[in-house]
Amino acid sequence: MLSLKRYGWLCVLGAEIVYVLCVLGGFLPIRSARGLELHHALFETLPGFTWLTFGSFILGAVYMFVFAWIFAWYMVWMHNTSLIQDRK
Repeated sequence: MLSLKRYGWLCVLGAEIVYVLCVLGGFLPIRSARGLELHHALFETLPGFTWLTFGSFILGAVYMFVFAWIFAWYMVWMHNTSLIQDRK
């Protein structure tokens, strides 16, 4: 059986790390101008998010926190309900 508390916090940790890396990736000149424009536009699909504001950065982190817990709840539920139990 998976623990929702442990799995949830691990998902949050992973989501927050990926979020920070993705935001930092928006500043790297390794993409074309059109690629950077698309990268910024994808982030701005989050309600209330605008590029390069501290409040939006925190809002995006909150979104990732919530999405990670929703994902964790679903995965733990799917895993734990799919376990075969001996019914003697």
